[in-house]
Amino acid sequence: MTGLDTLRPRLPSPLQELSDPRFARHGLRLLLKRDDLIHPELIGNKWRKLAPNLTAAAGRTVVTFGGAYSNHLRATAAAGRLLGLPTVGVVRGEELADRPLNPSLARCAADGMRLHFVDRPTYRRKTEPATLTRVLRAAQAEDAHVVPEGGSNSPAVRGCRALGEELSGQADVVAIACGTGGTLAGLAAGLAPGMRCLGVPVLKGGFLSADIESLQRRAFGARCGDWTLDDRFHFGGYARTTPELNAFAEDFEHRHGLPVERLYVAKLLYGLVALAEEDAFARGTTVAAVVTGRPFL
Repeated sequence: MTGLDTLRPRLPSPLQELSDPRFARHGLRLLLKRDDLIHPELIGNKWRKLAPNLTAAAGRTVVTFGGAYSNHLRATAAAGRLLGLPTVGVVRGEELADRPLNPSLARCAADGMRLHFVDRPTYRRKTEPATLTRVLRAAQAEDAHVVPEGGSNSPAVRGCRALGEELSGQADVVAIACGTGGTLAGLAAGLAPGMRCLGVPVLKGGFLSADIESLQRRAFGARCGDWTLDDRFHFGGYARTTPELNAFAEDFEHRHGLPVERLYVAKLLYGLVALAEEDAFARGTTVAAVVTGRPFL
């Protein structure tokens, strides 16, 4: 990680126990793995996935992909500013090019990221070599280091294995909200035998299990670790919330004095409370929830 040490990441990230009667009455302990505290500007667990990719970029422009509210785009832009690396964000939705930037994209631009908007059919085909070549040419970034959407590639997955290693022996179940699945793929591989990992997808569709298996096979050669997904808590899909979810997050904040990020962390915590009420965990289980981000201000 030479060159990135100047950013002074807080590793391992802190592990915090919460007293919450919704877990205690079922005989459960709840821990929070505070990956949101790794770095003040690289949002949440993005450090773990970005660090190996930034090292691989070796000073070249970094091109990556995301939607209009992508945490990954914001983290990449912030890293580029901090390290003096040029960054280009390929944004889903050509129609957004003629609209005022939302706060998330405005932050990217303020951090020096050059935004390149593409139509949605092209965005869906961005992993096809011919399409990627056309996108990079149009973005004037043909020699750039390319990081996939969400930062989830083999170097990132291997980087996230350290998260599992940090938690080994600390809990029975480790739970994490999932977007592209890269963090879970690495986390599960790093856990000690006897521990299991639970993923809560924030997108609907039920496709993520195959994606995570593919990420693990490319990174480690085989499926790794004991992991499962529960697809019930996406609240309509990525970047979607409901009054019920917002009320839950506000109540959690009031109970514990912890700001709750809505698109990932609130869905994870809601799911864990629901699973506790369903007696999905045996009494005596210690559950560690990975806090992968904080509210965007």
